[in-house]
Amino acid sequence: MAEANTRVALVTGATGYIGGQLTAELIKDGWAVKALSRDRDKALKQDWGKKVVPAGEQARPGMVEIVEGEMQDRAALQQAMEGVDVAWYLVHSMSAGSDFKEQDRKMAQNFGEVAYDAGVGRIVYLSGLHPAGGELSDHLASRVEVGELLMASGVPTAVLQAGIVIGDGSESFALLRHVAERLPGIIGPAWMENKVSPISIRDALYYLKAAADLPAEISRTFDIGSHEEIPYKEMIRRYAEYALKIPRVTAIAPIMNEKIASHAISLVTPLGRNMALPLIESLQHDTVVKERDIEQYAGVPAGGVQSFERAVGEAIKTVDTDLWMKTFAGVSAAVVGTAVAGSLLTDPDNRWYRNLKKPAFQPPAPVFPVVWTVLYGHITCVSALVIADALEKAREGHESGAREAKSYAAALGANLVLNAGWSGLFFRSRKPWVSTAEAGLLAASSLDLVRRAYNSAPERGVALAPYGAWTSFAVFLNGTIARMNRHRTPLQKFYDQASAYAGEGAVLAQKLYEQAPDYFEKGADLARSGAESLNRGVEYARENTPLDKVLGGAGAGSLGMFAARKGLGMALKFFPPYVVAQRGFKIYRTVQRGRKLLKKYTR
Repeated sequence: MAEANTRVALVTGATGYIGGQLTAELIKDGWAVKALSRDRDKALKQDWGKKVVPAGEQARPGMVEIVEGEMQDRAALQQAMEGVDVAWYLVHSMSAGSDFKEQDRKMAQNFGEVAYDAGVGRIVYLSGLHPAGGELSDHLASRVEVGELLMASGVPTAVLQAGIVIGDGSESFALLRHVAERLPGIIGPAWMENKVSPISIRDALYYLKAAADLPAEISRTFDIGSHEEIPYKEMIRRYAEYALKIPRVTAIAPIMNEKIASHAISLVTPLGRNMALPLIESLQHDTVVKERDIEQYAGVPAGGVQSFERAVGEAIKTVDTDLWMKTFAGVSAAVVGTAVAGSLLTDPDNRWYRNLKKPAFQPPAPVFPVVWTVLYGHITCVSALVIADALEKAREGHESGAREAKSYAAALGANLVLNAGWSGLFFRSRKPWVSTAEAGLLAASSLDLVRRAYNSAPERGVALAPYGAWTSFAVFLNGTIARMNRHRTPLQKFYDQASAYAGEGAVLAQKLYEQAPDYFEKGADLARSGAESLNRGVEYARENTPLDKVLGGAGAGSLGMFAARKGLGMALKFFPPYVVAQRGFKIYRTVQRGRKLLKKYTR
């Protein structure tokens, strides 16, 4: 039995975030704490795990006794309730489906009945803020019903109704933080405009502890929260400006319902869809403080109720708010490097590739860069999300977190090496069968990444699935090309090489041909100069009638005619560029005849 004058507390949900924080506070305050938990080992891993007494011993002041059992297990509840002064009910089913309401109902009824039979002095339950009237979401309605059942148990009950709890470990704060950190802009449903009164974990713990000392006749609900009423999208903006020093743009999309939003949240944040959906449903209404009656009995925390920014500042003291950006930048650099290397090694315009036989189902050439650009984007985003979530788990103390991050990073690195290496094997080494085998390894690696992403979040596996499908298709395409071209003879390979040389010769000859007119024009100028000399000789003959001078003029004219003829001949015969062009055309015609001959005998 606990020592005389020692207050005994029972905390359910002690291994959760708020329950764990409350347990630590009660230990500091000298309570003898009993914790109902399904897993003793998990309880021992808590920050207060060293305060746990050996199995079979009862709790002493400042120590914790673990009672293993389920909330539905009445015998375990009776053992846990023995000698308890105040019992904190901090559990709520977050499962999907329609049976969770019945499960919550049975747990609350059992808890209240056993507490009454055990003579427990007070029950303290943490519920959620909600509108006074109107239809509530299933999860929020269930929490309200649990509070009503506990108050009807006959045990004085304080139902504290809170909105979003701002603290490192709170699921609702994790949703807000990761959305703000990971998305440059948010397009969300209309509920993002609903108002919320958040509360810091410090203030929530203050009121949870203070409720234990309420007068025995008090059994009612109390609203707790900050003095602000903030639209959810405004909370995202203010968090980003305070914690990240960067703005965030939000917009409303009426077509997005809570189910679509829950899948998007599961894709982008560490919260699974089953956790995200209840949180989203709780935001379907304004969740603001309507009264502050608790302050009449418990006062306010030292320094007053914390503002949103102050609560955020306390919450992120142990958080690396740049983790996402650093992870995304590192993965982006690796993927971009792969894309650049692959594009440099790819050469679809070379003669060898163009002469290969290809199947009819091969997509058109413009499709490939578009598809790869999209796929590289998927690889970057999904891989960064998986690695960042694993690192978050490591920060929270999960041993598997660091191992998962390193394992995925190694698998991604191997995949990117295979990705870039395929282009070198196919286009540069020109070995279709070898590149087919390598493509098979790439496809297997890609499908392994899809598996890992799916284990992280099913939505991520779906997002990365096109990459696995495309690389699998690439194996079939590469193998088909290799099979269609497997009988190429040495003569055909010689033909491919000769064709390449012929193409280069044709280009050179075409350039020389384009320059030839300039050379002919220079020769023509020389011929015109000779003709001018001839004309001057004729004019000279007309002006001088004596026979000797006539003969002299004729001689001059003959000389001019000779100069013109020789000038044109020499220009056409010896001008070097013309000779090069002429010989280039001769080479081109020879090679073309050779190609025709090879085609004739290699069909």
